[in-house]
Amino acid sequence: MPTRTDVIAVRKLTPRDKLAWLPMFKGYIEFYKSSIADDVIEETWLRLLSGAEGLHVGLVAVDGRDTPIGLAHVLFHRSTWSKTWYCYLEDLFVDPEIRAQGIGRQLIEAVYREADARGATRTYWTTQESNYRARGLYDQMATKSAFVQYRR
Repeated sequence: MPTRTDVIAVRKLTPRDKLAWLPMFKGYIEFYKSSIADDVIEETWLRLLSGAEGLHVGLVAVDGRDTPIGLAHVLFHRSTWSKTWYCYLEDLFVDPEIRAQGIGRQLIEAVYREADARGATRTYWTTQESNYRARGLYDQMATKSAFVQYRR
C-alpha cells in the first residue's frame, strides 16, 4: 500500500493516466451518491486533457511508480467582480485506502500554484456539509464562505 512518502509529485494528467483516473473519478461520483453518464465522463476526460474550453486543468498526485493516487480537476473562469481569473476546484479525490496522509493537501497546494501561475485572484470549491473529514483539511487551507449554493 502506498504511503505519504511514496507521493513524489503532483502533475498534469496525461493520456496514459486514464486507466487509473477513471476508477478514481467514478469513486468520487459514487462518494457523492450521484451518477454521470459514460459519454459525459469521456467528454470530461477529453476536456481535462485539452486544457481548452474554460481552461480545464486535470492534476494527479502520483506515487513512486508514477501511478495516480489522487486527482484534482479545476476550471478557470472570468468574474464580473474582477478583472482577473478565478479558479474553481471542481473535483478533489484521493484513493480511500491512503487518505489522511497529506495527499489532499498536496493536491490543493498544487491547485494554488496553478492558480497563482495564471494570475487567479480567487480559488474556491464546495463540498457537502456532512463531509467532515475533508472539511477538517479545508478549514486549514482556506476560509469558509458565508454563501449558500442554489441549483436548478
